[in-house]
Amino acid sequence: MHIAILGGGVAGVASAIALKLKGHDVTVHERRAGDANIGAGIVVWPNAAFVLAQFGILDDLAAVAGHPRAMRRLSRAGADLGALDIGLIEARMGYPSLSVLRSDFQRILSARLQALGVAVRYGRNVARIEPGAVVHFDDGTTLTADLVVGADGRMASCARRYVTGGNTPIYQGFINWIGVCEGEFDVDTISDYWGTGARFGIVPVARDKAYWAGGAAQATIGARDPDAYRDELQRLFADWPEPVRRIVATTPAARINKIYVHDHDPVPTWYRDNLVIIGDAAHAALPTSGQGACQALEDAWHLANCIEAHPGNVGQALQAFTALRFQKTAGITMAGRGLAASLFNRDEAFCRERDRASRHADYADLARAMADGWSRHLPL
Repeated sequence: MHIAILGGGVAGVASAIALKLKGHDVTVHERRAGDANIGAGIVVWPNAAFVLAQFGILDDLAAVAGHPRAMRRLSRAGADLGALDIGLIEARMGYPSLSVLRSDFQRILSARLQALGVAVRYGRNVARIEPGAVVHFDDGTTLTADLVVGADGRMASCARRYVTGGNTPIYQGFINWIGVCEGEFDVDTISDYWGTGARFGIVPVARDKAYWAGGAAQATIGARDPDAYRDELQRLFADWPEPVRRIVATTPAARINKIYVHDHDPVPTWYRDNLVIIGDAAHAALPTSGQGACQALEDAWHLANCIEAHPGNVGQALQAFTALRFQKTAGITMAGRGLAASLFNRDEAFCRERDRASRHADYADLARAMADGWSRHLPL
C-alpha cells in the first residue's frame, strides 16, 4: 500500500516507522524547510516505551535519557505536597519511564526512519485537500495515495479541517515558558511547584541537565518578544524557591520559548474517505496531560495494526482504529484540562484546598490508576 503522511513531528515519523515495518511504501511530507527542534523535553511513560521497544529504539533512547523515580509536588513556598512513586507505575506496566530532551527524542526517531529508507520531503506545505483526499501543496503539486495520514499538528491542521470541517484550536487561558538548562539536579526526581494561577515544573534528563516549564494564567493571547521572556519569568517567579529562580536566571535566552497553550475538543470522527488524522491533529491534549507524545506513539502502533488486520479494506481499518482510540484519548484530553484548571486557578482559597488535598492524597492508588489507564488497549 502507498501511504503518504502529512507532518514530520512525533506522530508523523512514528506512524511512518510503524507502517514501514509492516511492509508499506511510505513517504513523509513536512511543511517546514528542515528538521526543527520544537519543545523542550518529554517524559516517555511506560505505554510509550512499549511502542518504542516495538520500533527497536528503546535502548537508544534510554542511553540519552534520565530515569526519574519520583514526581514530587511542592507549594510555591517549597512545602512538600506529596510524591508519586514512578516505580509503582513501571512495575504495573512492565516498561520504564524516561525523561528526554525533545531534540534527542526526535533525532532518534528520525534516525530509525532513515535506516528504514523512508524519505522525508521538506517544504511541502499543504494548501488544501479536496474530496477523495486529493492533497494540493502550495507549490502547485498534488498528491494521492492509498492512505493519507494527517499528522500535521494542532494549530493549523489541513487534515483536521478536511475530516471535521474545522481546525481552530482552543486557547485554554494559560502560557507556558519552556526551556533547557544546565546545572546540578537530582536526576531521580521530577519537581512540580504549585502556586496561585502559576506552576513551575523541572524534569532532569541527566545530573547536569534538565528541561522545565513555567506556566501562568492569562486570559488573552498577547505578544511574543523573546528578548523579554527572562524578565517576564523573573517578575512572575521572583519569590519562588531557589531552584526555580536559579533555573530562570541561568537558562540561556536562546533556549527559552513562550507558548500560548491550545488544545482541541475531542471529536469522534477521525477519518474521511481514505484520510485519517492522528496525534495532535486528532486529539491535541494539554501538556498537563503528560501524554501528548505518548498518545501519538500509541496512534502509530495501533494504526499500523488496524491496517494489517483489515487487508484491502482501508475504510474498515480506519473505522476500527478510531473506535479503538477515541475514548482513551478523549479521557486524557479532558483530564489534562481538569488539572490545568486546578493549577492555574487564581482563587487563593481554592488553591489552599487543592494543596491540602494533595498532601493527603493516596499516591499509591493514583499510581495504580495511572498505570491502568495508560495500559488500556496495550498488551502490558
